[in-house]
Amino acid sequence: MNSITFEEMQQIQKELQAKYGKGSNWGALTPEHGVKTLLWMINECGEVADVLKKESEEAVMEDPEIRRHFIEEMCDVLMYFNDLMLCFQITPEELTEQYWKKHHYNMNRWE
Repeated sequence: MNSITFEEMQQIQKELQAKYGKGSNWGALTPEHGVKTLLWMINECGEVADVLKKESEEAVMEDPEIRRHFIEEMCDVLMYFNDLMLCFQITPEELTEQYWKKHHYNMNRWE
């Protein structure tokens, strides 16, 4: 299986929103809903941390079921991250540009 792109992730999130978003507590992918989306993403980060806290770094590396659960929680974080990007109409191209700028800045930060 090939790596997934941000474009594909955003398309998946749009499909989920189209299927489940209307009339639900999901809310729309709008700036007004972005704060809730951010909070849900942070909650999912806590679930990633809980796996490490309850299991261990070694278990994530060595136990296939714990590793699967850890990755599943990381996927939840990425799904909310992409929803947040969609709420504020951040394109994968904009993210890529800023990501590279930040990388170059960090590479020269302490020289």
